[in-house]
Amino acid sequence: MKGRAGGERGKTMRQLGLCDEEVASAEDFDRAEVIPLHEEAEEPRPVRGMRRAGWLLVACGLALLPWLYVLATGLPATATAAHWPVAWVGLDALEALGLIATGLLAARGDRRHALAAAATATLLAVDAWFDTTTAAPGGDFATAVAMALGAELPLAALCGRLALRALSQPA
Repeated sequence: MKGRAGGERGKTMRQLGLCDEEVASAEDFDRAEVIPLHEEAEEPRPVRGMRRAGWLLVACGLALLPWLYVLATGLPATATAAHWPVAWVGLDALEALGLIATGLLAARGDRRHALAAAATATLLAVDAWFDTTTAAPGGDFATAVAMALGAELPLAALCGRLALRALSQPA
């Protein structure tokens, strides 16, 4: 595929060279029309259903803002979770799966690694947040901060960079 694209590209460049020579040798050069080789493409407008879904999501996000106040003022300072280990093991298992999927897809050159990287970055940031905010004072908190700064947040930044980089490249 690469060889073919390079051949087509070379053919196009030769054609452009011929066109330039023909234009330069034309007697009525002042009447020649210059056509730019690359015009800025307009951003495609999303379809109506996509726009509606987008505005619905914005409305839902705005509706959550008052709920944040209710939570902040109404939740108890401490709580007991019946399945605390299952919650943390599940979160870390999802992170491991995300890191493996992102790594394998990126190593294969598959552009879908951007999706896995974005999800994994989010999971890692959430883990760092909950580790530090739920840790007991003292050694547990110091460990949580060390893990957040030494592993989770740097990995989240790397995954975020991979996702943004892949999305900014032309298809």
